[in-house]
Amino acid sequence: MIPVPEYVRSIRPYVPGKPVEELERELGIKEAIKLASNENPLGPSPKAKEAILSATKNLNRYPDGGGYYLRKALAERLKIEMDEVILGNGSNELIDIAVRTFMTPDDEAVMGTPSFVVYPMAVQALGAKAIQVPLRDYRHDLDAMADSITPQTRIVFVANPNNPTGTINYSDEFDRFMENVPEGVLVVVDEAYYEYVQDSRYPDTMRYFRDGRDILILRTFSKIYGLAGLRIGYGIGKREILEEMNKIREPFNTNSLAQAAALMALDDQEHVRRSIEINEQGKEYLYREFNRLGLKYLPTEANFIFVVLDGIDAQDLYRTLLRDGIIVRPMGERYLRITIGLPEENRALVEALERHLG
Repeated sequence: MIPVPEYVRSIRPYVPGKPVEELERELGIKEAIKLASNENPLGPSPKAKEAILSATKNLNRYPDGGGYYLRKALAERLKIEMDEVILGNGSNELIDIAVRTFMTPDDEAVMGTPSFVVYPMAVQALGAKAIQVPLRDYRHDLDAMADSITPQTRIVFVANPNNPTGTINYSDEFDRFMENVPEGVLVVVDEAYYEYVQDSRYPDTMRYFRDGRDILILRTFSKIYGLAGLRIGYGIGKREILEEMNKIREPFNTNSLAQAAALMALDDQEHVRRSIEINEQGKEYLYREFNRLGLKYLPTEANFIFVVLDGIDAQDLYRTLLRDGIIVRPMGERYLRITIGLPEENRALVEALERHLG
């Protein structure tokens, strides 16, 4: 057996939501509903689909290694320079690149918990130390996170909105937090769900970027743009930061189909508007029905709802819903994370919950 470092051996692999096809094979059912992975139930823009078909003509060619046209379009939309945008194979890859670029095994990274599980995994895979600060009232405790920064801290991760809770931190909290982050520490703000946010108190993180702060803002085409299967995301940061990350980034890390689809998806803001509308309608419907059923939940600023169970085992309820052909995401013994689906999917979920919860 090839020796494996203990910090690698002890990693708990990421377990994705159960695929629809797998559930249908296991139970011999059809038309299962997946509400587990925070995907856009509308799917991608029709313009993106057309772009994918067109791009298949050149699959014998390597993709544009720098993603020129997509980075150009993002830079123009954001009113920044092209070299202040980096593309990733999903924002997951950019998290990993940031860790490998700016950390060594002797360093630390600070993050909230529970939050996106990839943060501590990426840090542990390097042999570095993840300092996990408990959430306060299901939101990042930014004051406690700032207090946890030491001379060994190189990165602080903040998911806003947070996954799995769907909660956000507000502008005044973030201002205070940024004032307390010392120079030499990179603040990675994961905004995978920022297009869904409706609360006016949401921080404008681009302001910190324009002020020259050491901040890396991560966004993705996986969620509201419906391109999760193509794995493409992007980061915004100072050119000095991205220059170093590009040294670690694999060549051709984003494929031709993903680049073409993302470029057209970005252009279809009507599809984005419709996706937000469907999400808001589904959110209000599920709020009403969860209230009627006596289910506790957290108000969300994302496209999923974090349900807090009292006297019900989350794993048991998850398995029960699976038999009804409905896939949700259990979070330990007390919580479920449920993606907001299409109206008919939301109704099927509520009907199943009503049957099983009485």
